[in-house]
Parts: sequence; structure tokens; C-alpha cells
Amino acid sequence: MNTVLPHHKRIEVFRRKILDFYGYNRRSFPWRETRDRYAVMVSEIMLQQTQAERVVPKFTAWMDRFPDVAALASAPLRDVLALWSGLGYNSRGQRLQSCARMVTERFGGVVPAAPAELKTLPGIGDYTCRSIPVFADNLDVAAVDTNIRRIIIHEFALPQETSKRNIQVAAEQLLPQGCSRDWHNALMDYGSICLTSRATGIRPLTKQSKFRGSKRWYRGRLLKELVASEQLLLEEIEERYSDCPWGMREIIDALVRDGLVDEIDNTNAGGMALRIRE
Repeated sequence: MNTVLPHHKRIEVFRRKILDFYGYNRRSFPWRETRDRYAVMVSEIMLQQTQAERVVPKFTAWMDRFPDVAALASAPLRDVLALWSGLGYNSRGQRLQSCARMVTERFGGVVPAAPAELKTLPGIGDYTCRSIPVFADNLDVAAVDTNIRRIIIHEFALPQETSKRNIQVAAEQLLPQGCSRDWHNALMDYGSICLTSRATGIRPLTKQSKFRGSKRWYRGRLLKELVASEQLLLEEIEERYSDCPWGMREIIDALVRDGLVDEIDNTNAGGMALRIRE
């Protein structure tokens, strides 16, 4: 077996430190109170690049409106985007609905437990395909996100350039068998409370660009307007967003490609228009 952390005593000390910390500092979130794999999947996708405190009201509202796979799969995209608004990266909401539809078609409406099957779903990557069964099923696999990577690098004095593969190997070495759910929650809390990026100086692998005035900002504003309207004329959009440095055409084309909006001919209203895809 490949090893990155050879000192077994050091590993045991670290495990006890993290679990003891968790015993005194455990944070409470609604998704930690469920073992429903669908609910966990919703929370894990919402938590991508979004602070947990901001996710709480969105998660609660989402589960009230879309309590199961069937409810989400059959919902209008407009409703999905309206509830997702405020979380950013609206395409994540759309991909979550695509997940629900694929789960309905391929897995009988039951979110699969196997990481390999989860990874076939839209928007489910290396971390999320592991984290869902970790938190829902207590599966003994190691899931590595930005927080956990930072903890491993800091606590074991690894170079920041340590490869993803070696970080994954280290995480697997550290994982105590039989308590994967508590272990990962403990690491999340330790990373959020103590070993923050600012405290350690350890940079994430990817850095978010400035949001306001970015393509993502214009894209989000336009989608929010479209969710609140039946449709918007292209001429009106171009006029309203005349300050967009890239021109709205590029952003509109991307929204159409991503399956979020349709471009329609509405001659009666004055020409071509956009609307949320039905």
C-alpha cells in the first residue's frame, strides 16, 4: 500500500486530537441530522464554494419544496432556479435537477450509494461522489475537499505542492474505520474554526475571481430577472446591460448552451426574446 504518512503513532495522536475537538466544538446543521442520501446530495452540492451558514435557510426551503427525488425531477426549471437564487453558480441548481432526473431514470428514484455510480451523475466529482455516502451511509472512504487538504498539509508539514493523489492517500491513511461520518464532520469543523486559509497561509488549489462585474455576476443578474419575468426582449437586455465589457451576446449564448434559457421569436412583442427553459 502506498503511504504518505509513515508514523502510525503520529496518526493516532492526530485522530484523537480531531475527535476530541469535535466532541467540544461540534457545529449543528440540518443536513447533519439526516441519513437520507438525497438530502445529503442536496446539501453537498449547495455547500460547494458556499459558506455553511448561508446554505442553512436555502437547504431548509429546498427540502420543503423538493422533499425527494421525484419532486425535484418533475419541477419546472424556473422554480428550481428561483429557490437556488442567492447561492451563486446557478448551473449547480440545474445540474442537481438533472441528477434527480437521471436517478429517476437509471436508479429507480434512489440516489446510489456507490461512489463509482454517483460519479456518473451531472456535477458529481471526485469529492462529492465520496462525501455523499460518507455522510449518508458512514461509508469508510476518504473524501478530500479544500478544508481537509489544508489540514493534512498543515498538520503533517507537507509541501503545498503535494499532489492530489498523495493527499488522497494521506486522507485514506488517517481515516479511522467505522466512524467516517463523524471523522469528516470533525475535520470540516476543525478546518472552519481553527485551521482557516488565513490562519495557515495555505492557498486553495483554485482561487475564485472577483465576483462583482464578472461574467458570472452578469449571468446571475440576467437569470434572476428571467426567473421573475415571463420573458425579456434581447434588445431590452442589450440596453439594460450595455455596461457589460464582454457584450451580453456571449453570456446569452452560454446560458442557451447550458440549457438554462431558450431564445424565442416573439415578433408581436418586438423581436427575439429570452425565457427560462420549460
